Amino acid sequence: MGETDFFPVEHETGDKRKGWVASHDGARIYVETAGSGTPILLVHGWTMSGRFWCRQMAGLCDRYQVVTMDLRAHGNSSKILQGHTMESYSKDIHAVVTALDLTKVILAGWSLGGPVVLEYWRRFRDDGVSALILVEMTPFPFSPGKWNTHALKGYNVDGMHASFSRLQAEPKAFGERFINSMFKDGVAPSDDMGWMLPEYLKTPTPVAVAAYSDYLMGDYTGVLKCVSVPSLAIYGDASYLCFGPETGRYVTDLIPRCRLEILDQSGHMPFYEQPDRFNQMVSELALEIA
Repeated sequence: MGETDFFPVEHETGDKRKGWVASHDGARIYVETAGSGTPILLVHGWTMSGRFWCRQMAGLCDRYQVVTMDLRAHGNSSKILQGHTMESYSKDIHAVVTALDLTKVILAGWSLGGPVVLEYWRRFRDDGVSALILVEMTPFPFSPGKWNTHALKGYNVDGMHASFSRLQAEPKAFGERFINSMFKDGVAPSDDMGWMLPEYLKTPTPVAVAAYSDYLMGDYTGVLKCVSVPSLAIYGDASYLCFGPETGRYVTDLIPRCRLEILDQSGHMPFYEQPDRFNQMVSELALEIA
């Protein structure tokens, strides 16, 4: 077997497979895949995991090959302490695409996963990306631009340090606040918190700090203008953690062939709070490129 072969382990249900892919520097990237047809690869956000896409795995695998992955040191991936940059994460995606022999893939990135997907486009777009989906993401978190709704906009380095101090002092309490803030009403249902918080806590704190530092300082506005495949930008609309319509309009205006969708009953996780509508939009994009 080659360096990037997929090592399947026990089947879960139906045709779902799970296993690990070796990335460019030896990191083991955890992957789950189910279904067949057009491949849809879903990339999660900061300190989350592929499990957060569970309602897409269940709702789309009857028509498509749905693939989720845990970014390095997140979720069930190996806890490697180097390479926590958008560049290395994009190479991890490439390892997964290669190992699973995915062609004409629809690539979706949520939150921090958005810049990761854009970095992948910049480096590997000739490898058969057929469409992009950007979910509740900002292309430049530190930007002072009026369009930017990130809490640390305007190069707020002091705010970054304060946030990291809170994370390092009380990672569990930080995680609870973070997860609550992603929901439309600012409160996670207890059943959701019951599994989301343990998933969040799988990411070591030094990894969380390193990855977020790189994310904050990365500017992908120029990459947006170079996206040449059909694209979909999906945003929530809430007063808590949510980039929302303003950032969504900015992103959509920069991508030549992009449609904007606002799911107004969602916060930062429109794919989880309104999965039927989200999955429908993904299906419409897949049909468009078929």
